[in-house]
Amino acid sequence: MSRMKLINQELKTKKMPDFKVGDTLKVHIRVKEGDKTRLQLFEGICIRKKGRGANASFSVAKESYGDIVEKIFPLYSPIIEKIAVSSKGKARRANLYHLKNKK
Repeated sequence: MSRMKLINQELKTKKMPDFKVGDTLKVHIRVKEGDKTRLQLFEGICIRKKGRGANASFSVAKESYGDIVEKIFPLYSPIIEKIAVSSKGKARRANLYHLKNKK
C-alpha cells in the first residue's frame, strides 16, 4: 500500500462534523504563545470547501471591526481542536466569494 493511502486511512478515523458552504462554523484553534498553548475561537461563515482526503481545506470569513477577515484551514490540521456548526445555511452557490467584498 502506498504512503498516501496509509495517510488517508489514518485521517478517516479522525471525526469531523458534516458541514456545507453557507454554514456558520465555530473553529477552535490551538495557538502557541511562548511555552503555553491556548484555544482561540474563530467564528464565521464557511465560504469554500476544496479537495478530498488529506488535501481537503475550507475557508471561513467573518467581519471584525468593520473589515472582512478570511482564514483558510486544512481540514485535518493538528492545530484545529474541534469544529462546531452554529447554524445551518442555505447556499445556492458552491463558493460564496461575494461575501469577501461585502462591507
